[in-house]
Amino acid sequence: MPITAEKLNPIGGYFELQLPQGYEYYPDLVRLNTGRNALEYILRQKGYSKIYLPYFTCEVLLEPIKKLQIEYNFYIIDENLEPVLDFAIETTACLLYTNYFGIKQEAVNRLSFQIENLIVDNSQAFFCEPLAGVDTFYSCRKFFGVPDGAYLSIKRKLAKKFQVDVSYKRITHLTKSIDLGIEAAYLDSVKNNTVLENNEIKQMSLLTRKLLSAIKYDDCASIRERNFNFLHKTLREHNLLKFDFPSDAAPMVYPFLYDDKNLKLHLIQRKIFVATYWPNVYKWTTPAMYEYYLTSNLVALPIDHRYTLQDMFNMLNILKQLL
Repeated sequence: MPITAEKLNPIGGYFELQLPQGYEYYPDLVRLNTGRNALEYILRQKGYSKIYLPYFTCEVLLEPIKKLQIEYNFYIIDENLEPVLDFAIETTACLLYTNYFGIKQEAVNRLSFQIENLIVDNSQAFFCEPLAGVDTFYSCRKFFGVPDGAYLSIKRKLAKKFQVDVSYKRITHLTKSIDLGIEAAYLDSVKNNTVLENNEIKQMSLLTRKLLSAIKYDDCASIRERNFNFLHKTLREHNLLKFDFPSDAAPMVYPFLYDDKNLKLHLIQRKIFVATYWPNVYKWTTPAMYEYYLTSNLVALPIDHRYTLQDMFNMLNILKQLL
């Protein structure tokens, strides 16, 4: 077999970081650097003049909206975490819906028939497949140990060719946490979040792609499902958030709604680090609104692939002492 001349890659030298060679979960989607830039990509491609988005969402989504000077209105959600559609959506406008915690895929399915210009934010629902013809974006670092990265499902791509991002300077919190523990690397993680603000749209970095190709996705999904179901069997009777959980959703967290706004603080003091979704909601809403209540009282219990059933059992024991 003849050997043809190709681009010469370096041979020899030091060993690079060695990772298992596998496959990405969404190899056919558009690879970008951040979820908010995936939203910007959609807005640029579709040319919408206005967007409706929920009060209960992360403020980083306003970055591309303000950058493109697009008009925006907030809408409220009901106790099922679904839009209260008491307004008309203009033909040149779109509505963004968040697949909250990865448990609202049925709502996404219904909305896809009701709303023509629907955008689905699957940042909290990595394992929920995009619907055909519905613009959908994902944020990889919400589910995995990567510095950045997003996937976008969109029918027609922008003609512009974007620069490939570079991520090696944003990986400190991931490597430091291995040597020194997750608490020691917390400030590095916060710094990484800040660095990702107001970035231009870029293609996903080679480093992030390499990391994402090394993940055992089936294992990650099954562990999340197992841990979620384990918590739900015990907590469903105490949980003020009522939902039907599809068995194959592999959610981001277990959303536990309880009428005690200090519960999160008590858990954090016991080294169960629960995030608040989202502090900016306090600025956008009033104490009388449901979204304000959710931000104060919803406890996002970790269930991801790092944790065993013993970890879930230990967390439940601590939680029971506080209820």
